[in-house]
Amino acid sequence: MTSSLQDRFAPDMICFGCGPANPRGLQIKSYVAGDELVCDWKPEPHHAAYPGLLNGGIIATILDCHSDWAAMWHLRRVRGVEELPLAVTADFSLRYLRPTPLDQPVHLSARVVASDDRSATVEASLSSAGVATVTSKGRFVAVAEGHISHGH
Repeated sequence: MTSSLQDRFAPDMICFGCGPANPRGLQIKSYVAGDELVCDWKPEPHHAAYPGLLNGGIIATILDCHSDWAAMWHLRRVRGVEELPLAVTADFSLRYLRPTPLDQPVHLSARVVASDDRSATVEASLSSAGVATVTSKGRFVAVAEGHISHGH
């Protein structure tokens, strides 16, 4: 797959973290790599918390979005359907291990560690220069047609 999951399944999505149609958003791009999703993203100077350090809220946003995509991709595969089921965050926690530098790309990886027919639990990490700076764990629940998230 050469295009990101976001570009392939939700080109009109306006989500601040992952929406391709939000020109002022973060526009992360998630790609399938075996049993996990990966993303490389370059922070901009205006994403700073302190001089030279990436803002924790931005980190939370990109990890949340990337993890949600991992859950949706997993649920699509286990259900054996073509459409991507939309999911929303039910529970999400982060562990900040060390400051994340602002001057280089960050790498996100996410994998599903548990699931049922309607939800998936995802563990993810953010690293900079090969060093993990933040880890997260979240539970994402598929929502039915008519849920507000279906309007992107």
